[in-house]
Amino acid sequence: MKRKILFIIAATMLLFGCKKYTDLSAIKLEITNENFSVTGTTATLTADYSWPWKVVSIAMDVSEDEGFANANSFEASVSGNSLTVTANGLKAETTYYYRMRLNMEDGKVESEKKTFKTTEYIFPTVTTSEVDYISATTAKCGGEVTEGDLTVTARGVCWNTTDNPTVADSHTVDGGGAGSFISNITGLTGSTTYYVRSYATSSAGTVYGVTRTFVTTEYILPTVTTSNVNNITSTTAKCGGEVTEGDLTVTARGVCWNTTDNPTVADSHTVDGGGAGSFTSNITGLTENTKYYVRAYAISSAGTAYGETKTFETFKTILSLTVNGVSFEMVYVEGGTFDMGATSEQGSDAYDDEYPVHSVTLSDYYIGRCEVTQELWEAVMGSNLSWFKGAQNPVESVRGAFCQGFINKLNSLTGRTFRLPTEAEWEYAARGGNKSRHYKYSGSDNIDDVAWHYGNSGGETHEVGTKTANELGIYDMSGNVWEWCSDRYGGYSAGSQTNPQGPSSGMDLVLRGGSWDNDARVCRVSNRGRYDPYISRRYDGFRLVLVP
Repeated sequence: MKRKILFIIAATMLLFGCKKYTDLSAIKLEITNENFSVTGTTATLTADYSWPWKVVSIAMDVSEDEGFANANSFEASVSGNSLTVTANGLKAETTYYYRMRLNMEDGKVESEKKTFKTTEYIFPTVTTSEVDYISATTAKCGGEVTEGDLTVTARGVCWNTTDNPTVADSHTVDGGGAGSFISNITGLTGSTTYYVRSYATSSAGTVYGVTRTFVTTEYILPTVTTSNVNNITSTTAKCGGEVTEGDLTVTARGVCWNTTDNPTVADSHTVDGGGAGSFTSNITGLTENTKYYVRAYAISSAGTAYGETKTFETFKTILSLTVNGVSFEMVYVEGGTFDMGATSEQGSDAYDDEYPVHSVTLSDYYIGRCEVTQELWEAVMGSNLSWFKGAQNPVESVRGAFCQGFINKLNSLTGRTFRLPTEAEWEYAARGGNKSRHYKYSGSDNIDDVAWHYGNSGGETHEVGTKTANELGIYDMSGNVWEWCSDRYGGYSAGSQTNPQGPSSGMDLVLRGGSWDNDARVCRVSNRGRYDPYISRRYDGFRLVLVP
């Protein structure tokens, strides 16, 4: 009996105490109480094992191949005789082979190979939030993402107008991962029904939340105001407006006009840039003496908005008027800026009081095409005081102070506002206004072409309009009779002036143009005359100005 016990102890020592002499390949590791937790990408094993020798580590070999070719190893954590190990990076719905491996100082011991199968992927869960902050072109939505087996690489919302939107439609990308997010939906069309839902994309594919619907509002169109029309001439005018943008960028703005009311951009129009703000438009190509309708506009992709309609009438170049059966004509003079005084073409003929040359700016006005005739004077005043009689000859022997009496009666008869020209208005018209060719006399450098003067008059006045007209179609501004102006006589100043009225005091009134009794030097456009307005002479007449 004693010998039997000793043999057992020796055998046990040989087997367990002297493991370096044991063939480990013939020993199988026993794993008990195995429990697998499997997903689409992971498999976690908890189990018990029993092994009496020193273990360096325990691992699980996992492979799709039964022979464990290209196997991946995952180290287990050990507590007492229990172990836990997780294999990750697996494929969904795939059968894998696995075995446990004990690594010891003198070798390794493996368990029997077994199998497990991964499940389908657990996709992210996605909810779609309510749509708010809806306008004609924008809205806000968003959602909540809970990740599944795989990391969410992109999330956002997608939308269309036909239901079941996908990321192939318009969509946002609002980061990745789990959690809530807000999406800004842009580029929408006004008064349109849209379908929107949130999405989350992982390497397994894309999942969507529920679909929501919303309707965009009507577009907020630009607001447009039309400015007043000004700088009206016989063929041009200025207008403009103010634009406040709505939902969409204003791509073009300007004014449009016609002669029938409610003008649109299908009519004549300007294009004065885009965007918001104020602008000024130059209206051109108009017909004289015509009523026009004009309004500002602003164009965006939503359509065209208009301001209120303004009306204006272009001036007639030649305005024909009749009083007590006698007709006379007024010529439209478009305002502008000119150099007044002894300009270069006047040469050495200029007198001292024509200096200094200075810049003058004038507004529009009408001026008589001819000097006031005896016929017109008699139609208004009922008598004729001229020395040289002739219905179409200029009235003369008219005191400057008496001109106003004629004008007052003419205004009463016509309901219009006539007056004497200022000295600047007279010279600007004599020079040809903005059509000036810079002649020495009114309409020519040859005095005989345009004037009745000392050298050709025969010592008397002549019918008006029988010489050549100047650039504006005005007659006799050089020669025939001197013409009274409204200014008191005084010296020039060098500074620029706008619509000058002359000195505020002084005895004499200005006379311009020379007469039948003067030589060429006196009949120049820049020459200045002066005389007592209470003395009449057979050299002096006048010409009318009409305020537009």
